[in-house]
Amino acid sequence: MLPTPDPQLPALSEAFGASRDGAATGLVLAQLDAARRGGGPILWVQDRLAAQEGGLPYGRGIAGVTGLDMPILRVAARTAAEALWAMEEGLECAALSAVIGEIWGNPKVLDFTASKRLALRSARSGVPLWLIRADADPSLSVAPDRWRVASAPSGAHPFDPRAPGAPQWHAELFRSRRSQPGTWVAAHDRAAHRLDLAAPLRDRPVGEGAGPDAAPHPRALGGSGRP
Repeated sequence: MLPTPDPQLPALSEAFGASRDGAATGLVLAQLDAARRGGGPILWVQDRLAAQEGGLPYGRGIAGVTGLDMPILRVAARTAAEALWAMEEGLECAALSAVIGEIWGNPKVLDFTASKRLALRSARSGVPLWLIRADADPSLSVAPDRWRVASAPSGAHPFDPRAPGAPQWHAELFRSRRSQPGTWVAAHDRAAHRLDLAAPLRDRPVGEGAGPDAAPHPRALGGSGRP
């Protein structure tokens, strides 16, 4: 999981992405896999527009992505205000493994004060909160970590080079209070229950980086030392 958890900060992260892309949801599920605590259920809250534009969570699909059968308590809220209320109430329950909230667009109720209330409750109970911001622009927030996520070409298939392999995402950590911001190609390692991040390949001027350091150096963060 990235970045390294800091007990002094609330476990609140935001992931921005297009509602019909699904990349932000994939990134959150990949981190959720590694962070899941104690086998408790996950509270998944959606406002009406987020469910309408992005679809509903599907248990078998989530199990296929994460490799784990996660009990999910779903709350269908009519408005963003109701969704925020449900998230706050959920964060009071320490028996939950996590809370996932999906809010579409930039509703006025999701302001700096609302994000502070969520962060305080997450810090008090220790229940992590992932806030998926579909089709939204980043506004003021106290979230320690904020991501922009979009789909990337899949990885290589291990048995058929013509078939798509594991899903990947372009993940940009554009704001963080506990790690250096950066951009990576992200993939989920089901066997290790972790999110792998590798620096994207970049074109460079001719002659730059000549010598033994010329080759790209993929980075894998999250604990295992795998490149």
